[in-house]
Amino acid sequence: MSIDVPGTEGYAEYAAALANDWRKISFRDLHQPVLHLIPTAPSRILDVGAGMGRDAAALAAMGHSVVAVEPVDELRAAAISFYPACSVVWLDDSLPELRLVRERANTFDVVMVTAVWMHLDEAQRRRAMGTLSDLLDEGGLVIMSLRHGPTPTGRRMFDVSAADTIRLAEAHHLQVLLNDCSDSAQQANRNMGVTWTRLAFRK
Repeated sequence: MSIDVPGTEGYAEYAAALANDWRKISFRDLHQPVLHLIPTAPSRILDVGAGMGRDAAALAAMGHSVVAVEPVDELRAAAISFYPACSVVWLDDSLPELRLVRERANTFDVVMVTAVWMHLDEAQRRRAMGTLSDLLDEGGLVIMSLRHGPTPTGRRMFDVSAADTIRLAEAHHLQVLLNDCSDSAQQANRNMGVTWTRLAFRK
């Protein structure tokens, strides 16, 4: 499916190297700014753009019921290989529609959208925010990260601001709880001047 999903360019051919790089960063180190927002009680969590599965597996290990969406076949296969005993449900799906997730008629307490939003163009982001809101239970959370900085060769990324994302979220009944900017967790990205904004919204 990944070849038909705009935004996945440049990932399949480097999946093995990327997966190994991403595994070097722990879930807690990567998500430190938002850990306090993740429920301690067992919850239904959707991980959009799950990559090689680190976050989904960590959330499942905490006792959550996790659905992980990853449209790049090679990354999804790596996730299943890395975490074979994991209870995560792995789906070949993508924003802005999340068609397979919606067909399952699931709703979620938390939706994680990590390093995904900048791959969507403006029209896709408008549709995607509606999709995320529809999938959330009342009181549920969207936790999102936005990448800022130069685009790696062969990738498709857009410069997406926190302010624009907050305005779009508010139009879909999502109220901002967190707006935090920090350096990249990866040294190579820091060397290029890459920064990240962490956003969290409650429905």
